[in-house]
Amino acid sequence: MSKTTTANKEEFKDFVGCITDPKTDRDAREKIIGARIALLIKAPFFGNLATRLEIVNADEWCGTAATDGRKFYYNSEFIKTLPPKQLEFLIGHEVLHCVYDHMGRRGDRDPRLWNIADDYCVNQDLCDQRIGEKIPIGLFDEKYRNMSAEEVYDDLYKNAEKINVDDLIKQLVDEHLDGVEDEDEGNSGEGEDEDDKGDSKNKSPAKPKLSEEEKKEIRDEMKNAVLTAAQSAGSENLPSGVRKMIKDLTTPQLNWNELLQQQLLSTIKADYTFARPSRRGWHMDAILPGNDLEQKIDIALCIDTSGSMSDETLHNIKSEVAGIMEAFGSFNLHIWCFDTQVHNPQVFTEDNIDELLDYECIGGGGTDFDANWKYMKNEGIEPKKFVMFTDGYPWDSWGDPNYCDTLFVIHGSTTIEAPFGLTTYYDLGKKS
Repeated sequence: MSKTTTANKEEFKDFVGCITDPKTDRDAREKIIGARIALLIKAPFFGNLATRLEIVNADEWCGTAATDGRKFYYNSEFIKTLPPKQLEFLIGHEVLHCVYDHMGRRGDRDPRLWNIADDYCVNQDLCDQRIGEKIPIGLFDEKYRNMSAEEVYDDLYKNAEKINVDDLIKQLVDEHLDGVEDEDEGNSGEGEDEDDKGDSKNKSPAKPKLSEEEKKEIRDEMKNAVLTAAQSAGSENLPSGVRKMIKDLTTPQLNWNELLQQQLLSTIKADYTFARPSRRGWHMDAILPGNDLEQKIDIALCIDTSGSMSDETLHNIKSEVAGIMEAFGSFNLHIWCFDTQVHNPQVFTEDNIDELLDYECIGGGGTDFDANWKYMKNEGIEPKKFVMFTDGYPWDSWGDPNYCDTLFVIHGSTTIEAPFGLTTYYDLGKKS
């Protein structure tokens, strides 16, 4: 049985400062590399991000492991004690500290409680995603499921008198590099690389300290890396906290009508032509080429009439859509309503768009999103952009993710997110 099944973090202090023999260090590095490969195969989101981190020996100051967002610091004796599955858990633990930017979000909170809160969140995510095997000393409490580090911290702070903070600190599985614990120490960097100091290419003689500029650079690097890793892994393979974070990073902070106009513009190509001169040249007696839209905008739009939208909301949707379409010279707008089937399909163009306000929205049954894709396929409608206004509660599937680019406009909620396409919210930016 490994030492980690019975020990707490205090016992690993004995490892700090040990001069590890080269073979032990090589074995530790090989174990880490093997665990990262295992994560790449079984949990690609974690594996992709783990391989970004440079593996650096930190025997001289670290008793377990740590990260600064660019490097994975390890104590070779500690790594030696871990079974492979627990090492996968440890690597995933460091990855999530980077993903959630726990090193940069603390603010003026108590550092010890903040570190405890971080570990509760990270360990819960790793257990939920079945990443390796939880290191027994690690903090874990089901009541903190789906809570942010800030929320966990607030609960810990509120109950500080009832908990043993020193005991919880001993259950942290790693060193937290937030620049607090060692402010008074003489170390100011990662040490020197001169040959007379020994081979320090993969060693860190001193606990790293980062400038604010370096921290910002690392945060920006990690955001891009997280988006790339998440895209390759698929949203269904991400912890809930990561999904929420990605949503915050990627959801456009535009009103739905602004976003729709932006999305329509992205579907067309433009060129320049003298058949439509630009007004910008009028004041200087010059004729400049104007913008020529190469192709007609083809859009399909459906409205969920299963019962949750008021007449006022429906009128506003039709009015806004008409205004958006009139900004384009040539278009086909396929529009229909749906509940468990499609109702009242019509086509509007630049010639009759003014009649859109009189379009009748009918329906009122259940909610079958698939009915829309069946209708488009049966009718041969292949829009450049498909827009659905809905409350976001299908009774079954959300539809076909591979048929066309889809924009879901959710009303009545700002938290529901479609499993594919782009999601925005009818009430986003709306004054209450």
